[in-house]
Amino acid sequence: MCRLFGLSAAPQRVRATFWLLNAPDSLSQQSHREPDGVGLGTFTAAGAPLVAKQPIAAYADRLFAQEARACESETFVAHVRFASTGGLKTRNTHPFEQHGRLFAHNGVLEGLDELDHELGDYRRLVHGDTDSERFFALITARIDHHAGDVTAGITDAVGWIADRLPLYALNLILTTATELWALRYPDTHDLYVLERAAGGAQGDRRLDHASHRHRGIRTSSGALTDYPAVVIATERMDDDPGWRLLASGELLHVTGHLHVRSSIVRDSPPRHLLSLADLDETAAASQTAH
Repeated sequence: MCRLFGLSAAPQRVRATFWLLNAPDSLSQQSHREPDGVGLGTFTAAGAPLVAKQPIAAYADRLFAQEARACESETFVAHVRFASTGGLKTRNTHPFEQHGRLFAHNGVLEGLDELDHELGDYRRLVHGDTDSERFFALITARIDHHAGDVTAGITDAVGWIADRLPLYALNLILTTATELWALRYPDTHDLYVLERAAGGAQGDRRLDHASHRHRGIRTSSGALTDYPAVVIATERMDDDPGWRLLASGELLHVTGHLHVRSSIVRDSPPRHLLSLADLDETAAASQTAH
């Protein structure tokens, strides 16, 4: 299963270090499926998106995935990919950038020919082969339709897909230079939020979050000893009691002043919810890999 991680400390720019595959030997245990790509998205002080990402197809790519990368931003999004559609190419690796926004997705949707038709001119934003990048392009189109309202755009896109296309999961994180959105839909995969006070639950701790699964992301930030943050992740990443599982259909919006707004944007199941048995071998493996 793909790993999602998002963090906002807005309006503070903070320095954080990421290891996109945590354990030094995490790729040596052959009983687990190898990840297919890793990526990290941040923003410059001027608000320009920066993406460091790479498919994992060779030993050198594994070193890229494991090395520490220190960066500074108000918002961060990281992703470990287990491919369901699209080959091991940089263009298929998350996060994706469109119109100054960054996006990462965990799940599967089908009916891509119908989705391509719905995208119309926005199909030009899709440079790879994945369902995820097409999903993002639909969100971008709907945001434009709603005059730049990201919440309305995500809600509209999710509703269109849920009513028309077969899907397994649409969990996502979308960031701008100062804001973050996260959606869990339906309840196929977990997605957690932590509204972290400065210093964490103890009040005097740096942020040091690590995946407890075999494949995972680790991040550390001394700056968050002094500043609050909101963290989104596919699992609880430390023992802070504040972690909360998002409800099915819940969309979170973290504003540029770290205010968290929550709404249920879809309170009914998808019209055509896929099971693992409905997926082909590659897609099913991508949703169950550890």
